[in-house]
Amino acid sequence: MAMKQYLGDVLLLITAVVWGSGFVVTAIALEHLTAYQVMAGRFVLATLILCVLFHRKLRTLSRSVLWKGAVLGTILFVAFALQTVGLEYTTPSKNAFITAVNVVIVPVIAYLVFKRRIDRHEGLGSVLALAGIGFMSLQGSMTINIGDFLTLLCAVGFAFDIFYTNLFVKKEDALSLTIVQFATASILSVGAVLVLGEVPAGLNGAAIWPVVYLAVFSTTIAYVCQNIAFRYTTPTKAAVILSLESFFGTAMSVLFLHEVLTGRMVLGAVLILTAILIAELKPAFKFRPKIRPEH
Repeated sequence: MAMKQYLGDVLLLITAVVWGSGFVVTAIALEHLTAYQVMAGRFVLATLILCVLFHRKLRTLSRSVLWKGAVLGTILFVAFALQTVGLEYTTPSKNAFITAVNVVIVPVIAYLVFKRRIDRHEGLGSVLALAGIGFMSLQGSMTINIGDFLTLLCAVGFAFDIFYTNLFVKKEDALSLTIVQFATASILSVGAVLVLGEVPAGLNGAAIWPVVYLAVFSTTIAYVCQNIAFRYTTPTKAAVILSLESFFGTAMSVLFLHEVLTGRMVLGAVLILTAILIAELKPAFKFRPKIRPEH
């Protein structure tokens, strides 16, 4: 069981790395496409990839998987719409930070829905991760513009996505859920493009490649890793590990967008890594035997 927990943690770490890169790639894609065009492209392509790779899963889709996947897909569409549209009005680093507020929202949802007590280690890890993300990502003014506000709403959406995915994969096949989830998000995204009259007349390579990257890596690989990993971890622990996406997003902004690495960013990295260690070492803290001092 411990080995499966470590596997889940590794899969979540891979997801965090890929999602971190997604902030930079999405910003590049938005230079050529609208938010809903980007979403439609990434979700349709990701759905096709999953259907080709795991076509046998299509024969075994149950009514339970269909409705649960549809719920997850709707939540995913709303969260991504808020995040992607928000990115049109704010910076990738602030978008990454505010999205990561879901770290502290997940345990609150668990408490409100199931009255699950917020573990002190989970609470401390969440707060430290949030503080670290703030030090790493917030630049200049702390004011909230429309892009920041939309991103804050998207954080609530992603918190619900993390919580309900973790809940649903306990009884349903993770890959089947992911296929239905992406198909639902595809239908909603394409519908938004059609309703808004944003069907592109033509596409160039500069617009296509970012969408392909987002579809293959940030959507297909990342969500398959996440949904499988959720079978072996708790919602709050998953949220803390996934908060590393802000760390990797900032690091890649430094590498590819030539942002300046500051002391605040280094402090943020230390706080985030500390939060991960607290979440990982929680069993050791909880079950460590008390040693009486010798007289």
